[in-house]
Amino acid sequence: MDKRFAIIEIGSNNTKTHVYENDKVLIDTTITIEFKKNYTKEEKIVEEDLKKLYKVIEQVKNYTDNIHVYGCSIFRKLSEEELNTINKDLKDKFNLEVEVVSQEKEAEYTALGCYNDINYNDNICIFIGGGGSIELLFVKNKKIIDKKYYNFGVVDITKKFPSLKNDKPTCTFDEVYNYISTLITDINQTADVLILAGGDHLYWYNNAEYKLEKNTLYESSNQPYMLTKKQSDKYDKDALVTSLNRIRNNSDNPLWFDGSRAMKVITNYISHKVAAKYIIPTRINMEDGLKKQVSK
Repeated sequence: MDKRFAIIEIGSNNTKTHVYENDKVLIDTTITIEFKKNYTKEEKIVEEDLKKLYKVIEQVKNYTDNIHVYGCSIFRKLSEEELNTINKDLKDKFNLEVEVVSQEKEAEYTALGCYNDINYNDNICIFIGGGGSIELLFVKNKKIIDKKYYNFGVVDITKKFPSLKNDKPTCTFDEVYNYISTLITDINQTADVLILAGGDHLYWYNNAEYKLEKNTLYESSNQPYMLTKKQSDKYDKDALVTSLNRIRNNSDNPLWFDGSRAMKVITNYISHKVAAKYIIPTRINMEDGLKKQVSK
């Protein structure tokens, strides 16, 4: 990379921004914009959410005009007319447009950021989870051998079990787990390692003050930590009994935690279905693969 550029990745619940220069990350931020939640209520992208997005773009333009905006899950549901209206507004204001990324491409870009630079040849399952979709990619010898796609995410699970957002939920871990088991029924592959990507999975552990072990399976600057299956089970179940307000108070983005408990139960269910021995929580997102394309 020999130029400064920015990637803005718009998800159903979180919008991630990265600014790069000469292979160095200048800006790395995540802001909660609840596109899917508000879209479900209004059956359209609401103006208030677009204003929040425009504010993000304005801040990024302080660093560069070379901005690439990508829309994921919720933007795939927009009609052509609605997308054209949003893009016309973006074009008029910033000379930008949202490029909608298919679920398959989103998964492939994210997975590339997980396995491309590691020295590990046994079976890996890469979990890519967000507000409105889930992808699973099974990798061996740096080749994708199987893919699974699901059109639900943490927003949907939290809508089904709204008390997950409370300080102490009224639903139990097993109730949520059993419901998820009715939604994901077709996993036939196994993997010793489950990599958690598609969101800031480390953000939960850091703010909850849970101890993570050093990743001793392979060296990777963006995958430095791991959990054994036993540790993961304990932490995941503890997520539904610990005080969520305490964890929110440790963070700079309290809204992010609205979907955090749903995510912990989903990833726990996946870890059992693939018989994972080790879980690798990461911050790897679609932009980790996209930046290779953008910087060419």
